[in-house]
Amino acid sequence: MTENEQQVAGLLLAAGGGRRLGGRPKALLEHRGRPLVEHAVGVLRAAGCARVHVVLGAAAAAVRERAELGECVIVENPAWGEGMGSSLRAGLDSFAGTPARAVLVSLVDQPGIGAEAVRRVLGTYEDETSLASAAYDGVRGHPVLLGSAHWAGIAATATGDQGARAYLKEHRDALTLVECGDVARPYDIDTAADLAHLE
Repeated sequence: MTENEQQVAGLLLAAGGGRRLGGRPKALLEHRGRPLVEHAVGVLRAAGCARVHVVLGAAAAAVRERAELGECVIVENPAWGEGMGSSLRAGLDSFAGTPARAVLVSLVDQPGIGAEAVRRVLGTYEDETSLASAAYDGVRGHPVLLGSAHWAGIAATATGDQGARAYLKEHRDALTLVECGDVARPYDIDTAADLAHLE
């Protein structure tokens, strides 16, 4: 494992209950014959994240049972119903005491974003002050790279369904945007119509 691989870890937010999908947890939606959470972990690993933490919430026991998450550190967020902000806080907290100096945050419900886009954002990492985000036609999206110098500030503003959005907006001068529109499609699996994106 290179020094950079030890310093940048993957953080997958996979706690959502799929409210607009009739309560089907997104982590367990099938994609290419396996749960979506497994696919998303595979993307982070293929991009170079040796350490991956996965935040689970809705149906966490079923996800643990059905998905092969191997070497991942599983973080259960009992407050997942409060929204993505609580999962991001739980995920960031889980890196205390690890060698990670930055995390690359991705969302379980974006299977159109593959390893190439993740690799590009990872490539911006310099140190714990790094702050970067994928962009699609100039519009900020996921994944995002958050250096540890920013974690406390992000945790303080991550509420409800807002993850790092407020913090990134406030610190946009420090944010590196990495265009990924040529290699990824940033759709979310939020509604029944979006299930057409799954294979």
